[in-house]
Amino acid sequence: MPRPFTQVDVFAATPYTGNPVAVVLEGGGLPTGEMQRFADWIDLSETTFVLPPTSPNADYRVRIFMPGRELPFAGHPTLGTCHAWLSVGGAPRDADLIVQECGVGLVPVRRIPAGFAFAAPPLVRSGSVEEPLVERIAAALGIERGEIQDAQWVDNGPGWVAALLQSAEAVLSLRPGLVDLPIGVVGPHPEGSPAAFEVRAFLPKDGSTLEDPVTGSLNASLAEWLIRTGRAKAPYVAAQGTALGRSGRVHVSRDGDGTIWTGGGTITCLTGQVEL
Repeated sequence: MPRPFTQVDVFAATPYTGNPVAVVLEGGGLPTGEMQRFADWIDLSETTFVLPPTSPNADYRVRIFMPGRELPFAGHPTLGTCHAWLSVGGAPRDADLIVQECGVGLVPVRRIPAGFAFAAPPLVRSGSVEEPLVERIAAALGIERGEIQDAQWVDNGPGWVAALLQSAEAVLSLRPGLVDLPIGVVGPHPEGSPAAFEVRAFLPKDGSTLEDPVTGSLNASLAEWLIRTGRAKAPYVAAQGTALGRSGRVHVSRDGDGTIWTGGGTITCLTGQVEL
C-alpha cells in the first residue's frame, strides 16, 4: 500500500549539506522484516517509521533502522522524524516540547533558533577504554597510539566509543582502515573558530568502513564527556562532514539542571509515497 514518505536533511543550514534521513510517516501494520528490508534498500545511514505512541506521555513513536539492524536511538533520525511529523500536521501536546517514544524510552525535542534539538538520553555505557582496545582503535584509524589523548565509552544506543585527538586538523587528516565497532573521533579547532570541535564518525558495514556525515547521537554523548571533563563549555558548535564535502553543524547547549541538548537545522528535500 502507498505510504507518505519524506526525506529530510538534518544538521544543515542549506539543502544537501547535512545528513539525510528517510521517514515513512505511516508505519502501522508493517512487520519488522519489511521495515528492515526497506531500510536496506534505501541504504541511507538511517530510515525511520512513525507509529502511534504506546506511552500516554509521547506524541508519536518511531522505530529507527540502519542497513542491517534496528537502533534503539539515533540523533539525526530523531530530529528529522520530528520535522517530518510536524510538517504533515502532527500536533504535539505541548507546542514548545515534542516527545518522541523510541527504543530508549521518551526523548524530548524542542525548537531552537537553528531548528530542533533533542535532550540527550542517558548513556548505556560510559567510562575509560581498556588499553588493548585503544591500541586497536589507533590501528584502525591509521595513527600512532600516542596521538589519542584520551578515549571513552560514550554509548547512548548505537555503541559509540570515542577518541580525542590533539586538533581538528588531526581529525580531518585521518585515513582509517577497517573498523569493527562504531568509533567517534573529536578534536578542537583553534580558539575563536566558528566551530569549537571537528567530529568524524566511522562504522563497520559489510566488511568495509562507512563514515557517517553528521551524527547526533555521537555529538550528544561527546558533549557529555567533553563538558564533564572541562574540555568544552556549552553552548558550542561542532562541525562534522567536512571530510565528505558536507557542512554539518551541531549546536550543543546545556540547561541549568545538566540536561544536554543537541540540535541543528532540518530541511525537507523530498516528499512522496512509497509502496510498502
